[in-house]
Amino acid sequence: MNYNDIIKSLRVQKFYTQQYVADILNICQKTYSDYELGYTRIPIESLISLAKLYNVDMNYICGVSKVANDYPKE
Repeated sequence: MNYNDIIKSLRVQKFYTQQYVADILNICQKTYSDYELGYTRIPIESLISLAKLYNVDMNYICGVSKVANDYPKE
């Protein structure tokens, strides 16, 4: 699965709207939609924010791992 499919799946599982996630990332909804559609690459800062929001590690978000481990605690 590609990262764009993963972030969409995580969002749908939490019943979040694209607008809600876009607000958290401080971007417009259209930009977030482009992330999910794979039209725009996601900046690393946004990937980190998404990992924190969904409490999953970066390996899962990026599609490296199929196991959604918790985001590392600081």
